[in-house]
Amino acid sequence: MGNNKKIVIIGAGYGGLHAAKLLNKKLKNNPDIEVTLIDKKPYHTLLTDLHEVAGSRIEPDSVRIYLHKVFAGKRVNIILDEIEKIDHEKQQVIGKKGAYQYDYLILGIGSEPCDFGIPGVFEYGFNVGSLEAAIRTREHIEEMFSKASVEKDPNEKKKMLTFVIAGAGFTGIETAGELMEWTKSLCDKYNLDRSEIKIMVVEALNTILPNLNAKLATKAQKFLNKKGVEVLTNSPIVEVARDYVVLKDGRKIETKTLIWTCGVQGNKCVENFGLELNRRCRVQTNEYMQAVGKENIYVIGDLAYYEIDGKPIPQVVETALQSAETAVHNIVADIKGEEKKPFKPKYHGFMVSIGSRYAVAELMGVSLTGFLAMAIKHLVNMHYLFGVAGIDAVLSYIYHEFFEVKNHRSILGGHIAAHVPTFWLVLLRIYVGALWLIEGINKIQQGWLDPSKIFIITASDVSGATANTTSGATAVQTLQPLLKEPPAFYKWFMDTFVVPHAFLFQVMVVLAEVAIGLALIAGLFTFLASAGSIFLALNFILSAMADKSILWYIFAAIALMGGAGRSFGLDYYVIPWIKNWWKKTTFARKTYLYIS
Repeated sequence: MGNNKKIVIIGAGYGGLHAAKLLNKKLKNNPDIEVTLIDKKPYHTLLTDLHEVAGSRIEPDSVRIYLHKVFAGKRVNIILDEIEKIDHEKQQVIGKKGAYQYDYLILGIGSEPCDFGIPGVFEYGFNVGSLEAAIRTREHIEEMFSKASVEKDPNEKKKMLTFVIAGAGFTGIETAGELMEWTKSLCDKYNLDRSEIKIMVVEALNTILPNLNAKLATKAQKFLNKKGVEVLTNSPIVEVARDYVVLKDGRKIETKTLIWTCGVQGNKCVENFGLELNRRCRVQTNEYMQAVGKENIYVIGDLAYYEIDGKPIPQVVETALQSAETAVHNIVADIKGEEKKPFKPKYHGFMVSIGSRYAVAELMGVSLTGFLAMAIKHLVNMHYLFGVAGIDAVLSYIYHEFFEVKNHRSILGGHIAAHVPTFWLVLLRIYVGALWLIEGINKIQQGWLDPSKIFIITASDVSGATANTTSGATAVQTLQPLLKEPPAFYKWFMDTFVVPHAFLFQVMVVLAEVAIGLALIAGLFTFLASAGSIFLALNFILSAMADKSILWYIFAAIALMGGAGRSFGLDYYVIPWIKNWWKKTTFARKTYLYIS
């Protein structure tokens, strides 16, 4: 084989994104290899968080990761197009906007909801299989509450407030958990009695969460029942209409909301790709994740059908990531003339959240429930995001999950919600700033900027801001310091660094106090100024020349670090400007690196 190769990846899902990043990493020093990622959307969607969008816990932007950020500074071409067919003879994929040549093709176009031939599912049901679908579900649910609040007919109102989730797998249970929490605030908003709300999970099998062990499934069901969610097992749905669903035993459940989570199938567009298909539109592959009969076409994630020990590989995120790794390894091996390796998945476990504070998880054979399981789920999500888009994606996740909290719906409730009015801190900010500025001016008047006068050593770095004193001798006589004497490491620091450069440190203290004072008064870089205030206060404590009044400065500064400069301060203008400038810099774009 020659060296010039075009590798095309279709689909920017979990598998496609991972494959593109791995290929960039493995082949970045080979200029003859061209990697292209094609998707119809400009962003990667965090599909495993869509139930939170549908349940109005997080906003749609929280699950979007834009491709230009992920691949900034990388040798991966991004093309926005929808692929419709493959020309195997010409080795081209053909989309709505053009045709694209390939030597190797990776198909990662994922899955879509499957109705199993049940009439009415797609016509009348809702789902959370895509971001658009999750948003439609969310809007419909709130619309039902809004209409129910003015509905006079009790039967119609009951239908509006009955919500049926079909399927008790991961997505179904997580969606039920979100709806269970959201309905509380919706009842308050629309003045409805919570006893009027009925949430049902309907499952065809004899258990919920079949991929978890029986103990965890039982705990999950008990938790749902405790929260008022009715769970029906052994109850397959056979018909869906606008106002009801029918179960196999003939029971009719009147509802205007069916959320369908019963399973997925391969994306149906694959029917036009000329590949051998197995069950539910999944492409049959061999052990190397190659499409059967097509050695240069690899299939990954939900789209791939391959059996291990008589069972098809599951359609979960770990399958997508690990099958992508196998495909990439084998493409690189083929280019370099090395040996291919078969797909051997290693699943670390499964985690299911039921609302914002409770989860069940099975990790490496260990069962976890409650707060710990939820915490680990968050850590796993952040680990994935760090690999995809770096620290910015992790910080964004932390903000959306822990600080941008709606109705206390986070693992920590509303205790660390960021939306606290900061204008109450304006006077405190100006007052603390004025004290530091006055202290700095006093030191200037005392001669701290005169190289012939050295105060910092004799005063042991004492500040009048703590006790309105102007000399070390006076401070020693009038203060009851928090520490009897400086710690050994601080004495070493003073002897080693401060004494030989006493005047320099003396000037730095004065300038720091003036700068902190001006910054706090103006509300400019308030976080840094508050941190500087804490640093100086701690320094004065370690010098054994500060009494307990210094603690006031520390706790006031901690309060000011919560965005106090955004109310009647320059931070309101400066911080957004810096963020916009930073995003445009080359260094910022290159921080989205894949680290493994």
